[in-house]
Amino acid sequence: MAQKSGNSAPIGAFDSGVGGLSVLRAIRARLPGEDFLYVADQAHVPYGPRGLAEVRRLSEGIVRFLMEQGAELIVIPCNTASAAALHSLRAQYPGFPFVGMEPAVKPAAEHTETGVVGVLATPTTFEGELYASVVERFGGGVTLLQDACPGLVGEIEAGRASGPEARRILRQALVPMLAQGLDTVVLGCTHYPFAFETIRDIVGENVRLIDPAPAIARRVEQLLNEGGLRNPQTDGGTTRYLTTGDPEVMKARLKELLMMEAEVEQIYWSNHKLTTDKHG
Repeated sequence: MAQKSGNSAPIGAFDSGVGGLSVLRAIRARLPGEDFLYVADQAHVPYGPRGLAEVRRLSEGIVRFLMEQGAELIVIPCNTASAAALHSLRAQYPGFPFVGMEPAVKPAAEHTETGVVGVLATPTTFEGELYASVVERFGGGVTLLQDACPGLVGEIEAGRASGPEARRILRQALVPMLAQGLDTVVLGCTHYPFAFETIRDIVGENVRLIDPAPAIARRVEQLLNEGGLRNPQTDGGTTRYLTTGDPEVMKARLKELLMMEAEVEQIYWSNHKLTTDKHG
């Protein structure tokens, strides 16, 4: 693994859409001197209902593209893609640093007082080995209530995280959990922190909401330090945003969710590969 010598190799990150921006925001705040390359595969959003095999194939294509762009470390700020592809990617690229997501069952189990924890995630996340592993390791002794919140990712992608349909989906998931003594909610999809205020409004101030983004940012910093990969500069890092969908839609979400104006580049799928050339 090559070390930096004054250059600025980017950190790659990808998600099916804008959900990973909730994690990228935390990483950029912690590492303001680093350069980033963020791919939103909005041509295939949401990943949640697609199944493990398809999401693994899409993830592998995006990772190849990020490596071709010179990424030195790749974050997968998408619980569904992590569930589907993290193990296989680490096997394909031994020694290359990947940082994936897993539902934060461990801190939830450690902090719950009622012993009732709600996990909001996608169907593919619930089906994956990562989730089964964290439940086996850390879920003993607590009651885990699960809900896939069907349709919520689509509402957030459309800019309606606080709209009536998002509220209906979340109420349908959370109200029965509250009736069972819920005191902790795991946000097991990186889109869901963008509905934080709606969730808070439903569950009240006494329920703990666990967003894994700060922990992911710390892990990225640790791996950069261990690998000698830190950018020599300590501020002024840049971020390139790319989408397989409509760049104007992505620009609107960046303005709405991150309060920022940024250019968004168009990329295309061609024969299971990503390219900047519309005609492959």
